[in-house]
Amino acid sequence: MSEERLILLLKISIFIGLCLLLLGIYLHNFSEYMESLGVTGIIISALCIALGLIFSLPTKMYLTFLLVKRESESSESGSH
Repeated sequence: MSEERLILLLKISIFIGLCLLLLGIYLHNFSEYMESLGVTGIIISALCIALGLIFSLPTKMYLTFLLVKRESESSESGSH
């Protein structure tokens, strides 16, 4: 898998994670239907938030690592 394709896949993963986070926050704070479900509604909104974190955090760390690596490579090639 090429690096560009991997970065695109990671960006899509971040987008999905952020959407799940926002959905979980919406369900927890603003949805009357989830409130009527009681504990089940809390579990559903917490699951959305947890999955959102799983999708978004590791990919952000990996993308940051790639950007730092690229910058260090470009500064090394520019100084020589």
